[in-house]
Amino acid sequence: MANILAIVGRPNVGKSTLFNRLTKSRRAIVNEQAGTTRDRQYGKSEWNGKEFSVVDTGGWVVNSDDTFEGEINRQVNLAISEADVVLLVVDVEQGVTSFDSEVAHLLRQSKKEVVLAVNKVDTFDQQYAATEFYKLGLGEPYILSAVNGLGTGELLDEILSRFNPDKKEEDLDDLPRFAIVGRPNAGKSSILNALIGEERTIVTDIPGTTRDSIYTRYNKFGKDFYLVDTAGIRKKAKVHEDLEYYSVVRSIRAIENADVCILMIDATRGIESQDLNIFSLIQKNKKGLVVCVNKWDLVESKTNADIKHFETTIRERLAPFTDFPVIFASALTKQRIYKVMETALSVYENKMRKIPTAKLNENFLPLIENYPPPAWKGKYIKIKYVTQLPNTQIPTFVFFANLPQYVKEPYRRFLENKLRSWWDFSGTPVNIFIRQK
Repeated sequence: MANILAIVGRPNVGKSTLFNRLTKSRRAIVNEQAGTTRDRQYGKSEWNGKEFSVVDTGGWVVNSDDTFEGEINRQVNLAISEADVVLLVVDVEQGVTSFDSEVAHLLRQSKKEVVLAVNKVDTFDQQYAATEFYKLGLGEPYILSAVNGLGTGELLDEILSRFNPDKKEEDLDDLPRFAIVGRPNAGKSSILNALIGEERTIVTDIPGTTRDSIYTRYNKFGKDFYLVDTAGIRKKAKVHEDLEYYSVVRSIRAIENADVCILMIDATRGIESQDLNIFSLIQKNKKGLVVCVNKWDLVESKTNADIKHFETTIRERLAPFTDFPVIFASALTKQRIYKVMETALSVYENKMRKIPTAKLNENFLPLIENYPPPAWKGKYIKIKYVTQLPNTQIPTFVFFANLPQYVKEPYRRFLENKLRSWWDFSGTPVNIFIRQK
């Protein structure tokens, strides 16, 4: 595991701005509204050839009006406990506040390596005001402007000097990424917390609790992949505030970067139009799909006939793509939640599946000879060869024909259905191309 830097502090001191600068990304939402960040947000940073992980946290507050105060503070404590070095960010314009003193006291008790950064030092005169922060008892304050980058070099040098030099980073680029997507309050954060066995993301009954897309590594029982919890995607007409707009954009990007999407459907509400919109987004980006019907414990009638009817309804609404797994689960009781992950891994394997050219031709050529494409205006179409293209996002097959332009969509679907009946491509879209031989 790499060294971990946790960025902590009270609300609105620029933690997320600094996180984005260190990770060279825009993963954390930055907004003047206090309390924008709620969950821990992870990223990667590099300085002088050394990589380390960065954790952004929500602002530390006590006795506030924020519904999420207790959960945010617990997330901050978790981030501090797993960090190798903690970066306390304070605001030079506000000076030392009671919240700064409380966080500093918390950090002194934690016995962690702590670096103090005084942010928003945008003018020469403000550098002298930074000396006030010596009273926090955390050593020398490093002046910083997260917005324009002033002082980040000296700060990173100090942070690297505090890290354990023996810690090595693992190569994580090839790990599968599973995005948990759906409407607000479908149980996306609950199922992630149930899987990893800790309160990784804040869960409440309030729709829109999750704002950022939260990446979590799952490494248990011989399985290793990333889980991505996303904000609930609402209809455009219902997105009123800037924060929610950015959250929805983050969720869409999470879908774009995922290998497999776990579409969460609320069993108490059934499949709705917004579920179809999210499904269209998954299909458009050619991602693997697992449909998870959550809150199954709240459904009164659970006979086999009810399950079959529910599943049939889902497939009819998502047609013509119907070859995907449907799992009835409950994040609250942990019913079948591990099967959801096992199925997502199976779909990922299906997405990566390679069929030897000899096998393809052995199966398809006799079939095509018996059931050739319909002739077009007296012209007979002959398909002589089929192969799978390497290094494609989804399984892609090319059929070489003398008159490819006359092969119509129904025959392509016929070929795809036969392909799926012979090999397991459940949950993943496939491409069928007809090319000139």
